[in-house]
Amino acid sequence: MIIWFQFVVCTALILFSGYKLAFYGDIIAEKTGLGRTWVGIVLMASVTSLPELITGISSIVIFDLPNIAAGDALGSCMFNMLIIAMLDFVNGPTPLSARAHQGQVLGAGFGMLLLGLVSISLAGAAAMPRIGWVSLSSLVFLGVYLLAIRTVFLYEHRRIGEFVKDVAEEALYRQITKARAFTMYGLNALVIIAAATYLPRIGENIAEVTGLGRTFVGSVLIAVSTSLPELVVSLGALRLGAVDIALGNLFGSTLFNVGILALDDVMYTKGALLSNVSQAHLVTTSGAIVMTAIAVIGLTYQTTRKLKFFAWDSIAIVLVYAAATLILYATGTGLE
Repeated sequence: MIIWFQFVVCTALILFSGYKLAFYGDIIAEKTGLGRTWVGIVLMASVTSLPELITGISSIVIFDLPNIAAGDALGSCMFNMLIIAMLDFVNGPTPLSARAHQGQVLGAGFGMLLLGLVSISLAGAAAMPRIGWVSLSSLVFLGVYLLAIRTVFLYEHRRIGEFVKDVAEEALYRQITKARAFTMYGLNALVIIAAATYLPRIGENIAEVTGLGRTFVGSVLIAVSTSLPELVVSLGALRLGAVDIALGNLFGSTLFNVGILALDDVMYTKGALLSNVSQAHLVTTSGAIVMTAIAVIGLTYQTTRKLKFFAWDSIAIVLVYAAATLILYATGTGLE
């Protein structure tokens, strides 16, 4: 019972600070003129992914739980795509994809590229060249991540003139200075870091008590918990009318999570990380790729109708997530 109480406390802290991040992130986007897509993909995504980063590092360095680390990073990618369906549900009669700029496809495309590279690296981990104990694939992950950031920034710079509305909305936050926005943003980020540090130990205890296995617990339970900032920030951004921050945060978090996987590999000195985790993670990675592809199709087609509460692409995303979770449960339960 104490274990679940600790899990709830950590989750509540992440929820509260995640909501604050959405508010101050929108202020930063408008006052700096960087553009909401870039701020969503880089600034928001890097901070909302801090729980995955801290959870991964503590899983590797402190608790020696590689499957928790890998499951959290990859499971969060899949859950991030599920959040798109959640946002569509609360968006009202208009499909979410119809309100987003098609430039979001750029970040999503890079996400699928990185996840595809992860799948190849997982399947061929034993044959992958290494530099010391670090897999060459991890260096490729980091290189593609940096390329993605640079490409999105240049793209945003070219179309920044389209966002006249963003400049006009700055008057909404006239009473809040840029310095205060950055300060409060940083303080809430610290709260998220503190809450996420202890999550691996909680996940380990839950796996032992329930018998579900570290792969399943890391890929589902811990991944959902550490993805709560993405959920809260995206909901907050949607409420503010900043759809591109909401989606940019989710696609950017996928990029950042694969970067976290590479950093975890550097920290894991016992060998290449992906050589020491369960092959069941291929289910999670494949699920995330399919869900992202569905989101890209939805963003490109931009249907104007919903089937009841969800657009067709959101329904497909939910079905893929449910199927992947069931398969992961069947293959990952009881595994390390």
